[in-house]
Amino acid sequence: MDTPPFPVTGLTIGQVAERTGLSVHALRFYEREGILAEPVRRTAGGGRRYTEGDVEWLNLCIVLRASGMPIPDIRRYTELARAGAGTEPDRLALLRAHETRVLDRLAELQRSLDIVRHKVAVYEDFLEQHPVAGPADR
Repeated sequence: MDTPPFPVTGLTIGQVAERTGLSVHALRFYEREGILAEPVRRTAGGGRRYTEGDVEWLNLCIVLRASGMPIPDIRRYTELARAGAGTEPDRLALLRAHETRVLDRLAELQRSLDIVRHKVAVYEDFLEQHPVAGPADR
């Protein structure tokens, strides 16, 4: 049995899924979409092997995605990061545009929360003045 000259070590796809909270399917999707900063290494048998850097990058992508950044924007950010030095102004512009969208969404959510809180207070006041008999009281 031949041993490869440089054995591929690292985290399996299952280990990365467990550490990131992403499904194996999602990890494969991110790889297909060009979201990973570096190509995933493979064992001689074709198994994926990830690095700690891959996990850190994926965690950043998870945060960006959870904050509403579209996959094409994450892909663009990844491409810019891969391109390296000189792309910082473009990366900053992309992140600033996303920051604006997140702040707009937060303001919208705050307005919604204010309305919900108002309705809760209305019903609490009403029920305080007009108690409703519970099942035990009937």
